[in-house]
Amino acid sequence: MRTLLSDNTLVPPVNEHDHIQGPETAPITLVEYGDFECPYCGQAYPILKRVQRHIGDNMRFVYRHFPLTRIHPHAELAAEAAEAAGAQGKFWEMHDILFENQNNLEPPDLLHYATRLGLDTNRFSRALATHIYAPYVREHFMSGVHSGVNGTPTFFINGERYDESWDAESLINALEHVLLPDR
Repeated sequence: MRTLLSDNTLVPPVNEHDHIQGPETAPITLVEYGDFECPYCGQAYPILKRVQRHIGDNMRFVYRHFPLTRIHPHAELAAEAAEAAGAQGKFWEMHDILFENQNNLEPPDLLHYATRLGLDTNRFSRALATHIYAPYVREHFMSGVHSGVNGTPTFFINGERYDESWDAESLINALEHVLLPDR
């Protein structure tokens, strides 16, 4: 019998359908469930960049969508925009632009970002108008629900939920503990 809730374990595990930065062989996998309109995710964004620089090739970073649509009305379309950019090989570039411009997530803004990234804007606009990536975003959201996510950002380190502080120092210490457990 399959269990829907995971006791704070990542469900499903990281796989080929995820957006991943860093080497597949990295000993640490950090997963973030995030929302492009969430101010806390916006605060976490530069922290995660710093953590990635510090940990380097010892870590791969995975982003999964968890749009909180009741309080962030632009989050779901922003997630779809990231996926539409990803279909053109620019997921991470759009991810960064969206977090750097959290207060500007209206459809014209999204189209402007697509133009800045050199995307095929007709293809991008069609994807947003038809919500072709909405099922994928929903799949991410449901995987978060099954993993015990109830807010953003939520992090998992090597498949286990990380509930401690996510300031740079705390997160780096937690990740280094995974690398060097005896220190």
